[in-house]
Order: sequence, then C-alpha cells, then structure tokens
Amino acid sequence: MSMANSGFAYLNARLRARRSQMVPEPFFQQALNQPFPDFVRSLGDTVYGSDVVGDDLADVDRAVANHMQRVVADLPGLVTGTLREAVNLLLLQADLNNLKTIIRGKAAGLGTEETKGRLVGGTLPEVLVNAMLQAPDVPSMAQVLQLPTHPLAKALRAVASVQDPLALEVALDRDFYANSLEKARRLREPTLASYFGLQVDATNLTTAFKLQALGVTATEGYFVPGGSHVGQVLFNRVAAGDFAAMEALNGTPLAPASTARSLGELERALRKILLDKAAQGGKDTLGAGLALDYIRRKEWEASRIRLLARRAYFNLPAEAVAKEIA
Repeated sequence: MSMANSGFAYLNARLRARRSQMVPEPFFQQALNQPFPDFVRSLGDTVYGSDVVGDDLADVDRAVANHMQRVVADLPGLVTGTLREAVNLLLLQADLNNLKTIIRGKAAGLGTEETKGRLVGGTLPEVLVNAMLQAPDVPSMAQVLQLPTHPLAKALRAVASVQDPLALEVALDRDFYANSLEKARRLREPTLASYFGLQVDATNLTTAFKLQALGVTATEGYFVPGGSHVGQVLFNRVAAGDFAAMEALNGTPLAPASTARSLGELERALRKILLDKAAQGGKDTLGAGLALDYIRRKEWEASRIRLLARRAYFNLPAEAVAKEIA
C-alpha cells in the first residue's frame, strides 16, 4: 500500500468512527415541534452536548461552531502532504460560502450576530471572520483577508470593487472552482473533481434562476465554466425564463431539478443531488471521497440544527422550516 493510500486508510477509519456519532434523524423530526428550552435540552443529549453552554440562541450557534471546529476543521491535521491538500480543498468550500454569506448579510443590512449564526466551518481563523463581519463593506473585507496563500483572499481583492452583489458572488465562484478543479485533478482525486464539476452546474442553474427573477437580460459574465451538464446555451435560456429548457437535464445527475420552477424548489432539489453525489464518495476507500461525504453531511447537520433552533426560538410553525430540513 502506498503512503498516500495508507494515510487515507488511517483518516477514513477515523471518519467512520465519527460518522457513527452523527445526530440521528429522529432528533430533527422531534425538534420541528419543540419549544426552545426543550430543543436545547435535546441538543444537549447529542454529540453536541459537551459544547452546549448556556440556553440562548447565541449559545446554540456557539455550540455548533465549536463542535464543527473540533470534528471537521481538525481533519487536515490528521494527514500530511498531498492528502492534507485534498482534505483542505474541501474546507475551502466553507470559506467561499462564508464569504458570500457575509457579503449578503451586509447587502441585506443584517446584524453581525445574525450573519454569524449562518456561517459554517472553514479554514479561516475566527479572528479574521469576526473582523470581516465588522468590516463596513467588501473592499474593507478584502483588506482584512490578507492571507497570501489563501486562494479566496486574492480573488476577493480582485473583485472587491464590483457593485452588483450577484456579479461579485459569481466572480468568487469562477475563481474558486477554477482553482478547485485544477487542484483536484493535479492531486489525482477524480471523486473531488467530479463533485466540484457538478457543483459548477448547480451554481449556474441557481444563478440563471436569480437572473430570471431579477429580470436581468444581459447574462454575459455570469456563467461559471467547468461543469458538464449545464452549458452556456441552457444557462441563457433559463435566465431568459425558458424553463422548458430544463428538460435537457433529463438523463443527467441533475434530472431531479428539471421540474423546478422557483428558486426555493431548485435549491432544495440541488441540495439533495449534491448530498447524494457526496455520499457516493463513501465508496472511495483510498481517496478523499469519504472525507467529502463526511464534511458535507456535517455541514448539512449543522445547518439543520441552526435552522431548527431559530424556528424554536422565534416560535415559528413547523411548516416554516419543514421543507428546508427534509
């Protein structure tokens, strides 16, 4: 067995043990109707219990963040060399999502704590994340994120002056996926390359739906290269409101999303498609596929917990979040 295979064998053994400790599905179903104090007590009985200190919404967010730091952010440290690069590549996705969440929060006028409660894992130190949350605008965020080796730091500086929030996100996506696809192929991780390619397709579909809703007719510059199933022509047709073009997705991994006609329907379908795609990585016993599956499962678990915490805290009806945690 090669050193790389030996390293992944060790990491995957650790991941299997951690997967066995994930929050069971009955917790999420029960939480749909629990008042907040009961929800916090139930969360305390899960693997998150040691991190639950306090009984407020901010305490739940802190518990989730601390737990993810312990059981996800530590994964690159369990391996070395190219293996660490492969695992770290998966955590960079959370950095991308967090950057976009912070940018959206500023555009929507959300408070720092409200935005912070929506962040997930990643590789960026908490002190940098907090500084970006406090920064007044995107150029200021770019000044904060001065990490020479971080691929998104350079990307953010390059596009910080873009005024259109959607164009700004697409510019970050384009840079991130170009880097991620190239690195996955260089590391000879076909499972990761295939997953990132499908994510590019999902990103383009989501952007096309947003352009259609915004009535943007000039779609040039919003398309991200690198996918296999959503080309520029399909992208342009959907952005123009021609949803019949979605039929072209039949026979592809994106087929379950072909009937979506609203952004919410599309995002729910794509979430399941990508989780299923990540789950296929569980068969990749001598590569980074199991890490892909575990990290995506944990991110989804954390998102569901935070969403259910808000439902309980603000005493919303179960129907308000049922579709989003299914």
